[in-house]
Amino acid sequence: MRLANKVVIITGSTSGIGRAIAERCLQEGASVLVHGLDVKDGPELLAALGERARFVAADLVDPASAPRLVEAALAAFGKVDAIVNNAAAIVRSNLHTTKPEFFDRVMAVNVRAPLFLIQAAFAELKKTQGCVLNIGSINALSGESELLDYSISKGALQTLSRNLANAHGEDKVRVNHFNLGWVLSPNEYALQRRLGQPEDWPQRVPRTYAPSGRLIVPEEIAAAAIYWIGDESRPISGSVVDLEQYSFYGRNPLKS
Repeated sequence: MRLANKVVIITGSTSGIGRAIAERCLQEGASVLVHGLDVKDGPELLAALGERARFVAADLVDPASAPRLVEAALAAFGKVDAIVNNAAAIVRSNLHTTKPEFFDRVMAVNVRAPLFLIQAAFAELKKTQGCVLNIGSINALSGESELLDYSISKGALQTLSRNLANAHGEDKVRVNHFNLGWVLSPNEYALQRRLGQPEDWPQRVPRTYAPSGRLIVPEEIAAAAIYWIGDESRPISGSVVDLEQYSFYGRNPLKS
């Protein structure tokens, strides 16, 4: 049990990557506070996850959501050992379509909410010599033309991770960061269908994007997350890890 007796808060954990991380944390002995937008997701999720899971519904745009999540974890489990900031607004926009209110919401969910959840939990993390794992994107490194606001937010989240790691190493609170490549989650599958892709689009992904012949799946991200959430990675902090099928830097996708 690599996370025995640890308490982990995971945002955006009713499906996809967040749920896979929650399931793996539970398998490794942790207790988990799972989070989602819709209170209706709670009963089914808790029935599937078991007695060491609790659920809180909250819109992360609301500044009051951060202390609520921490308070719920403390009420249920008595401490906080780790936070996984996984929730994100994954939305399409470009220079011509973005609007101030749209930009503000993306930044609120993808940057402000992680920051203030860490702030709300920091005293508890300091007590437990705990850690934070922020889930970012390789779009932080450059971005796609139709993911302008999202890419900007993930760049900011990466800076947040490095800044807090540098500032709070002596507090023994570690902050590490994943930049994820293309992951085949249920939400990603549904998004591509809405964009006009056929039912079998995952089998049609060009090798440029999936050299192995398939996309990464949420369970593979969850397996990697356990190392960074647990004590095996101590005292490492400030790492930004690209979880992609190829080296993003220096890559020439046109070269066979």
